[in-house]
Amino acid sequence: MKNFLLIIIVAVFSSCVSVKKQSVRTNILIPPEKLKQDVDYAYNKLKQMHPQLYEYISKSDIDFKIDSLKKTINKPLSSIEFYFKLQPVITSIKQGHLSLQVPTEMLSKEDLLKIKRRLFTRFKYRIQGKHLYIVENRDSVQNIKPGTELVAINNIPVSEYLEKYTKLINSDGLNTTFQPYYLKDIFFHFFTLENGVLDNAKIETLYNNQKQTFIIEREKEADNCVDKKPASKTSYNRNFKFLDEKNSIAYMKIKNFSHYSSDKFYENTFTQIKAAKSSYLIIDIRNNYGGSLEEINNLYSYLTDQPFVLIKPAQLSSGLTPLRTNYFKKSTALEYAIKSMTYPTYIFLQALNTYKGTDGKSYYKIKADNITKPKKDAFQGKIFVLMNGGSFSASSILSSKLKYDKRATLVGEETGGANDGTVAGFYSYQILPNSKLVFPIGLLLVNPNIAFSKTQKGVIPDIKIVETLQDVIEKKDPQLEWVKNEITKEKNY
Repeated sequence: MKNFLLIIIVAVFSSCVSVKKQSVRTNILIPPEKLKQDVDYAYNKLKQMHPQLYEYISKSDIDFKIDSLKKTINKPLSSIEFYFKLQPVITSIKQGHLSLQVPTEMLSKEDLLKIKRRLFTRFKYRIQGKHLYIVENRDSVQNIKPGTELVAINNIPVSEYLEKYTKLINSDGLNTTFQPYYLKDIFFHFFTLENGVLDNAKIETLYNNQKQTFIIEREKEADNCVDKKPASKTSYNRNFKFLDEKNSIAYMKIKNFSHYSSDKFYENTFTQIKAAKSSYLIIDIRNNYGGSLEEINNLYSYLTDQPFVLIKPAQLSSGLTPLRTNYFKKSTALEYAIKSMTYPTYIFLQALNTYKGTDGKSYYKIKADNITKPKKDAFQGKIFVLMNGGSFSASSILSSKLKYDKRATLVGEETGGANDGTVAGFYSYQILPNSKLVFPIGLLLVNPNIAFSKTQKGVIPDIKIVETLQDVIEKKDPQLEWVKNEITKEKNY
């Protein structure tokens, strides 16, 4: 609290920003000197706010990459062309949550309406090496069969796109399992940025050694899922069921840790599990990109019979960074007026939660770094966790803690997020002044409360089982099947 007056002064001046939205056209070319200013701006903000910038790369290496990038900017570029130049440098820092964003304001209303009518996203995909496979064709577009490889789009080999786009995706440290999972979801976002919003496309495919060419077109109407019953966020994010007639095996699928209605879900679920006297619990966090620390802290309280601390104290780059979280971001005129009245309270709370550690570093108070007691309905049986390269951020924190405490058997493949923690928490959304690209910077260093592995890798499973392309096509689940077989062996024994 000694710096409270200074914090107030800085906050007041930093809040004096315009909330007027800027519309930026993608075809405007920006002079090289302006783009170089944006490079320096982004790097300076990173040095100012990121609490672990040089964990996976040295300062001299980043400096070299920044200087090299600026030397290549020798002609005017559009914001999107600049994005494809700067993002690979951001990626080389190897901090999984660092990524530039192209604001939707850069697309016309016509293009945004077109995107709602799906083109490439009418299929589901899987990436293996330099190959992109279609694994689901729900609309039976051109009767393309699952397992078909997408070889080229408009005469450009898909392998070239994969090589280029992989360099745009961050993961924490030396991890490599995250890229194929995330890239399959975001591949056509990159493609659209680079090629524009197309009405149709020529695709070349390969299936059973037979090449074919198709013309695929956008849907005539936007897919609003009108044929499906609306699902609540709770049921969409989290599902629970018993896998056997005697209810001895409980299975919980968590798609993301959104925290929305999670308290009620876990309370009801673990009440049912306790009533059923289940002996086994399977927690499926495959393809769960993360989310709320508060949710995983609450979940953990149902998985242990001892008081615990989920994470170590969350470190900041300085005591002032919590005030750079863009309190007025995307506010309407009415919201801006209301937030202006509540802003002093916000400043006070941020200052109250910021403190100096005995090591002289700045930290931010989070509920998950305090001692949490186990819930009365906490599960006492054996736990299995299903995870893969799509298990990222909070999913990795949870997996790491469960493994360290020897509370679960982890099955699948190395998580996409780091074993020893990541930088996220809350963000400062920086706008690069000339290109108008958005640059969210995580402000909190979040480490699980464990002895660090120092491998710079993800959480390593106890039982490694990698899903194959054929498994996906045939809708087989070798990881879940292994767990069920293991349980059967234990029961028979």
